Formats: sequence, structure tokens, C-alpha cells
Amino acid sequence: MTINIHPTLSSALLFFIIALNCTAQVNDISPWFEFKPDSSLEASMLKMNDWLDAPAGKHGFVRSVKDKLLFEDGRPVKFWGANISGKNVFTTAEKADFWAKILATYGVNGVRLHKFTQAGLRENISTQLKDEKYERLDYFCARLKEKGIYYGWSPIYGHKPKIGDRAKLMAYKEITAANLNNHLSYSTIGLVNFAEDLQNLHIELIVNLLNHKNTHTGLRYADDPALLFVELQNEDNIFFATTAAMIEKCPTYKNLLTEKFTIWLKKKYGDQKTLKKAWGNRAFAWGKEVKNINWNLDKKNITPVVNHGIYDYEYKKAHRNNQPLPRFLSDMAIFLFGEQTKYYNKCVEAIRKTGYKGLIITSNWQAGSGVSHYLNLLADDKTGIIDRHNYFGGGTGHTLAAGKFNNQAMVSDPGSGLLSAGMQQVLNRPFSCSEWMSIIPNEWTAEAGPVIAVYGLGLQGWDMSFSFDSQTPFFTPTIHIPNAFWPSVYNVMTPTQLGLYPALARMVYRNDVQEGRIVSNRYVCPGELVKGNVGFYENMLQDGDIKNFEGFIPPQTLAAGRVAVKFTDASKKTPQPDLAGLWDKPNRRIISNTKQLEWNYAGKGYFTVNTPGTKGVVGFAKGIKINLDYLSIIMETPFAIVLLTSPEKNKSIEESKRILATTIARAKNSCMTYNPEKTELLEVGNAPILLEPVVTKLSFDKFKLVSVIVLDHAGKLTDIRVPVENNAVLLDGTKYKTLYYLIELE
Repeated sequence: MTINIHPTLSSALLFFIIALNCTAQVNDISPWFEFKPDSSLEASMLKMNDWLDAPAGKHGFVRSVKDKLLFEDGRPVKFWGANISGKNVFTTAEKADFWAKILATYGVNGVRLHKFTQAGLRENISTQLKDEKYERLDYFCARLKEKGIYYGWSPIYGHKPKIGDRAKLMAYKEITAANLNNHLSYSTIGLVNFAEDLQNLHIELIVNLLNHKNTHTGLRYADDPALLFVELQNEDNIFFATTAAMIEKCPTYKNLLTEKFTIWLKKKYGDQKTLKKAWGNRAFAWGKEVKNINWNLDKKNITPVVNHGIYDYEYKKAHRNNQPLPRFLSDMAIFLFGEQTKYYNKCVEAIRKTGYKGLIITSNWQAGSGVSHYLNLLADDKTGIIDRHNYFGGGTGHTLAAGKFNNQAMVSDPGSGLLSAGMQQVLNRPFSCSEWMSIIPNEWTAEAGPVIAVYGLGLQGWDMSFSFDSQTPFFTPTIHIPNAFWPSVYNVMTPTQLGLYPALARMVYRNDVQEGRIVSNRYVCPGELVKGNVGFYENMLQDGDIKNFEGFIPPQTLAAGRVAVKFTDASKKTPQPDLAGLWDKPNRRIISNTKQLEWNYAGKGYFTVNTPGTKGVVGFAKGIKINLDYLSIIMETPFAIVLLTSPEKNKSIEESKRILATTIARAKNSCMTYNPEKTELLEVGNAPILLEPVVTKLSFDKFKLVSVIVLDHAGKLTDIRVPVENNAVLLDGTKYKTLYYLIELE
């Protein structure tokens, strides 16, 4: 359709005409229906406020005890949360009230306040917030606490020094001129992992935050058990590629790293002759070829490799030749590991001196494959909790724009995508996934929450989840964040994400899905890492934020039972997991060792959940009769999530005799247009959000089905009843245009 607009026509009228055009297109794809959220949730059946044990902190600090999180009074806890980032952490009081209310209503009991310090620092100093920013932070944290929502701090991501810090730093000018052509430019990223002056700057900032008294709670943050964790740094480690980039930008810090390594080498080998004999000719030829340097210990010109991409490449090359990582690289990796752990220990000591007793997270970033990866994981493990990030789908950028994208679904490949982060879980350590999201315009984003909740926090026994990112206090008008400068694809506040939380949070807090028994321990001996040996082959595939694992232990094992890494004092062979009776490879089906979950990937893939508190199906199960004890489900929609859960805190479905039914499939913007193959986005579209209706039949054979009530998009009761016939009901989204139903049993 072509629209000719007179130059004097107002922008409002122009928007109206465009909207009419989109409405015409909406009718073309009928029966998709408009998502109509409502923030007046007092009468909502979704409401979970009373599930949150308010105020946060009433049971003391959260602590790590073996592989579990426990309050000081011994109560176990898991966190189903979301991120709030940057300047949003310093939101207005009005928005803070609303944000806390909505998150609590939808069952969020934890918030990760992410990379917020840079948005609130004083003009000339980088270790203290402005007074007005402290006031807003204090108010928001107090309101979260009041609702029973714990908050964790991820305060630093590329900390940028200011002129008032100049006297504290070795090379202030170099850092403030270090242009990486991205958001990490002019920051301490990478360098902080070995440079004591920058470490002191980071520590000063964190300690100042902890010592600040919240004017609304009357407590120093260090004394407030609602502060769930303190993270030392976001997406950074000494092996990360930004470290390599930064040392080339900052020669003073490169010289510092080289000097440190020289001292380390002299202590181990003594002189150039002994070093050359130990490393071999290939090492020095490599130095000349790759680094263009004639390595010489006396000349102090051997700078350790700090880019995990090189360790990754050389590890795979060595594996093909059935050899360990070359000794010169394993030496470098061990040295870097030592510097990393010194930094972490220094931070932990300073934080504990404030009196803070909660969790401390080191970082959340990988370090390639092989030796560098496991040394980085070991450094995190020594602090007591493992945290990782993972993303799936979407395009290659951070914004929603027309172009090609990955339109695969995780249900098609067990253990892939977000769940693969679990390959880094360490035995006897809590595990957190503090950033995850399935990225639009991928059409199957609704699968993400169930994958994390069912297989992550459920079968794998993860302890914390924080989806990324809540940038507004309520549902957004489009499936992306409609920001003119950053139309972000990272959006929790959509029906395919937040809309599923009332079902998923109930399942997580009630521990409906049992934790599986260990089916695979991968044994890693630090003494062997020193020699360049891992003991088995593993390949971490990374494309920006998106990561997957493959290797000796197949990631599909994550669908069968718990998978963990175990650090051992002595070398121990890692066996192949015994999945007899669990993995039916000919029929492409994996049953969990709890018998509650089944992942079928013979077609496009789906998995089922069969627990006393929650039953359902996720994925491509059109026309397949899913039998779950006394309930059968037959979906007519090609792809959908159908979750049936008890709405009550301490009751199973049988005990409650009521079911909150959540049904959702795909979501899109109005006027959103794909190519015929659904591999390229042609038009981003605009408001309102449209939902694909879910049509599914539910049949009961143990309980009498009394009534089925249609709920509106806020979960409130309507006067519409769905007909019941022969103890079965057809939930027809094309007719009822909703996500939610309340089912009552006799």
C-alpha cells in the first residue's frame, strides 16, 4: 500500500494512518490477536506477592553451602529473577514503586542491578556515586526489599577512571586514550586482572558502595541481607580478548605484565638457557613468527599470551596430534591463573572486611576451550559460586533491525543453546546463570524460560537465574525495546517472557521438578592442567554472546541428569556417562533419570513436564497425544507452550483441585514481516504486539472437570466459560484470545 502524506499533515495523524495500514495487515494474518496487558493486578489469578517471603533478608544473608544456597537460618532458596541495567537502576521513585510491584506480582524474587555505577558517578572521581544517584538507588533497593525481592550488584563493566583518580594510577593518560571502538573504550577492562592500581580503584568503589548507609532502610549495604551478591566484574577475565587489546593500547601496563611474568619465569627456570631447553625450539620460533619477537628472558621481552582464542586454537591443534598444550602456553596460562586468583582473593578480603556476609561472584565469562577454560573456571570455583551468561537466536547485533537471523529452536537439539551453560557447573558449588535470553526476531523465544526453569533450575539443580533485561517497569508496546537509539532485542517485559513467569516461578519455588542424579562428572586435575593436559576433549563454540559445547561428554547428557565438573587432587579418567534406559538414540528421545521429563527430538522437537505441581509440553508437538498421568494434551498449534500448574504455594494439582493454564506460542509486532523462509526480517513493525493463538485439547481421566474460566491478559477472571464435554475441554485461543485459563476440578 502506498500512502501519500501532505507536508503539513501532523505527525500524530501520520502515525494514525500508518496504524490503520498495519491494522489492515493484521487482518491479513488473522486469527493472531492483540496483546492487551493491564497493570491493575490486585484481582489477578497470576499474582505471586504472597509467594515472596517479605521483607527480603528476614532469614538472614544468603550463603553458599556445598552446592546449595541457604539463608543463615538454614532455609534453602532459589532465585528466579531479572536484570535491571545502567541508568534504569537510578529510576524515579514512582517508577521504582511500580517496577517492584510488577516484578513481585509476576513472581520475581531476585534482581541483578547491572553495570550501574558508570551512570551515577561523581563528575571527577570514579569511586563514589553522586548524592542524588545514591538517593535513587537507596529508594529502589528499599522498595525491592519491602516486596520480598533480593537484589544483587553487578556494578562494574569496563570501569572508566576520571581526572580525580589520576594520582592513583600508573598510566591514567594511556587508559583514558585506549579507544577500542566500542562501549569498553577508555576503561580498565582486562588490565584490572593483573594491575594492582586498577584493582585498588575497583575495590575502593565496591567498598564505598557497601559502606554507604541506605537512608530508607537505615542499614549500610554491607549489613543488609537483602543484598544477595556482589559481583567483582562483568564479562571479563585475564584470558579474555579485551585483555590482549588493552595491553597493546597501554604500554605501561603491558610492561607491568611482562615484568611480572619475567620474575615468574626466572623463579621457575633461572635463566634463558634452562628456559629454552624446557620450552623447546618450537616455542621460540612461535614467538618470532606470531609475536615478531626474539624471546629472551634477560631482555624481559616475553609477554604472556592473554587471548583465549590462541589457547583455544593451540589446544585443539594439540588434541589432533594427541599431545598436551605446548609447555610455553601452559606456563603462561598457569601464570595468568595465579594473577587472576590474587586479584579475586584481594577483592574478597576487602569486601569481607566491611562485614558483608552474602555471596561474592568473581566473573561470568568463559575462556575458550581446554586449559585456559578450566583454569578460568577453577579461579571462579575458588571463590565459591559459578556464574555464567548465555544467549540464543536472533541476529548478530544488539538491536532489532531488518536482516538475516538464526531462526532455529533449542527444543530441536537437547542440551543446546541456553542449557549448554550447564556444562560449566562445578560439583559442590552453586550455579547461577545471571544473563540469558532467546533473542528476537527468532520466532521461538517463548521456549527460553521453560528451558531454563525446567532443565536448568530443575533437573540440573541451578540456584539462580536472571533473564536479560528489564528496561521498563511493565510490558513494552512491541516485542523489542522501542528506543530510537538502541531498539534493544534484550527484553524481559514481553508476553513470551514475563507472561510465562507466574507458571515458571511457581514451579521453581515449589521445587516441582526434581534435581537429577549425577550422570556425568568430568574430572579435571589442576596438576595436569599445569602440564597442559585436560584429560578429555571439549570444544566451546562461541559467536559473541552465544555459546555451545561439544566434545567427549555430549551436551545431550544435560537432558538425562545432572552434569558437573569435579576438580580433583589426582589425575582421574573421565568415563562416558551410562545413559542406558535414558537416551533412546534410534527414536531420538531422552528421559530424565527423575522420570519427570522427556525430550523428544525425532521431529522439530518438544519436551514434556510431568510433576505433581506442574504438567505440560514445550515445543513442536502438533497432533501428538501427550499422556501425563491423569491428563492428556493434544495441541493443534504447530509450536506452543502449554503449562498447567497448581496456583497454590504448598499444594499439588491433586490437592488444589485448581489449575492455572498458561498457553502461548509466537509473538510479533504489527506489520512485522519475514521472508518466506523465515530467515530474514524484512520489516521490524510496530505496536501493538500480536500473539499467535494456541489451540489445545485437555482430557482428564481421574478427576471430574467442573469448569474452565477464561482469564484476561492480566490473569483476571472473566464471565466467559469454556464448554466442558466428556471430561475434556478445548482451549481455543482463536476464539478466546487469551493466554490464561483457570481450570477447576471436582
